Formats: sequence, C-alpha cells, structure tokens
Amino acid sequence: MSSRDPGRERGRHPAPRPVRRRPSQRLFAAVLPPPSAVAELRTAVAPLHALPGARDLRWTRPGDWHVTLAFYGDVPDEDVRPELEARLGRAAHRTEPFRLRVHGAGRFGGRALWAGAAGGLDALRLLAERADAAGRRSGVPLEEHRRFTPHLTLARSRAGAELRPFTEALAGFEGQGWEAGELSLVRSELPHSGVPGERPRYAVVRAWALGR
Repeated sequence: MSSRDPGRERGRHPAPRPVRRRPSQRLFAAVLPPPSAVAELRTAVAPLHALPGARDLRWTRPGDWHVTLAFYGDVPDEDVRPELEARLGRAAHRTEPFRLRVHGAGRFGGRALWAGAAGGLDALRLLAERADAAGRRSGVPLEEHRRFTPHLTLARSRAGAELRPFTEALAGFEGQGWEAGELSLVRSELPHSGVPGERPRYAVVRAWALGR
C-alpha cells in the first residue's frame, strides 16, 4: 500500500480548507420613542393608509419606529462588537438626557416617507456624532459622514412613489414631548423567506442610560 500523499500527485492539489466566517450581526445605534409617542403617531398615520398609492408602499411596524443615530452594518461579534459597545457606553454617559417630540413629516425623494423630530436637536445631533465616532474608532468601516436628518421612517418604496400627498397629510402633526434617556444598540434581521414586501425585524441588543 503506497504511503504517497494523493494530494501531491501530479496534476492534483489538496482540497482548499473551507473559510470559517466569523459570526456577525447587522447593527445600528438609535433612540427609541416611548410607547405613548408611538401610540399617538400611530393614530396620526392611520388615515394615510387610505390615500391613493398607500398599498404600494412598504409600511414599517409602529413597534419598530426609531431615530437612527449611526448605521454600522455587519459587525463581527468576536473583536469589533465588544469595543463598539464599550465606546457606545461612554458616549451615552457623556450625554445628558434631553427632550424630544415627533414633529411634522418629510420624504427622501420617492423612496422613504418619515416623521420628523423637534426639541433637543442639538443634543440629539451630538449623540449621533458620538455614536458615529464610536463605530469608526472601533474599526467599523462606515460610509462617509452624511448630514444627520433626525427622522422615524414610516414607509418605503422600492420603485419610487409620489409621497407629497402623504407628507402634506402629516405636516401638521405635533406630538407630545418626551425625554430621550437611552441610547440603544439594535440588531436588524433581514428576511430570508423571499416573500415580497417582508420587512426586517429589529431587536435591542443593549441599551445605556444617558448621563452619569
């Protein structure tokens, strides 16, 4: 019986070892509105579902409404995420709680319909800058820094839609004020079923109280 390595025979090469992919999670930092703010916005948004074109939009779940501070994408669990969480914790502790309210509406072209925010926007922007810096200093490959527009996404359109009637219908909305007291790290789970229109699901991974 030959002891010759068959993988070294002429014209043959050892089979490549499978690459072990490090586990990762799709993450973003956010401020979440309280249930009372979600409830009153939900009441205001309900009539929009009867407007022409509403059925062609992908409406977000009220329980998923949030103000995104920084989007990190796929973050490896092993080495980057612990550093990211540590830096986000420090960012939260350096930022005092502030007042917010849902205010008016807007759109990103024909792609996204959103409700705006008012109140302590300077503090909100500062927290967003600190969340962005936490990701960059942790080694998360973020895109170029963009102008921060505080908003809660209500609906999306893949093909592009005429959203002006929706923004006009919600333009006068003025929610009750509430205190933003937490910074949340949220996981986004993309749908795998292939069902058209299925939305991602969000889950809070960790949250930090603002202030010391």
